[in-house]
Amino acid sequence: MLSGDFGRLFRYAVSGGLSAATHFGVGLACSAVLPAVPASSIGFAASVVVSYVLQHTWVFRSAVGHGVAGARFLSVTVAAFSLNAVVLWTGTSLLGGPYAVVQGVALVLIPALNYALNSRWTFT
Repeated sequence: MLSGDFGRLFRYAVSGGLSAATHFGVGLACSAVLPAVPASSIGFAASVVVSYVLQHTWVFRSAVGHGVAGARFLSVTVAAFSLNAVVLWTGTSLLGGPYAVVQGVALVLIPALNYALNSRWTFT
């Protein structure tokens, strides 16, 4: 059984993978009928539910109540959502990159920001 910081990082990676798969899959499906930023935004919203439940209960095993943790998590999510929108808009609209590649870049940047803020503030 994994424990300590390594165990938490492992659980975060697994939960992040599930959240990213939700974000990417829903966003990609929506991109067939919507521009990149709205499509990704819908995917991002779906991934928020997956992410919060897994992080609160499994990754950080938080005792912080949902009122406090939820509000903090939503604050972190707004920061991550903003980063995602900027990366998607810049990559697809300004640079003309394909959705899948640009969203892949965003999905590398966002987990680093989320882990730093959630491990030090949201769930403690």
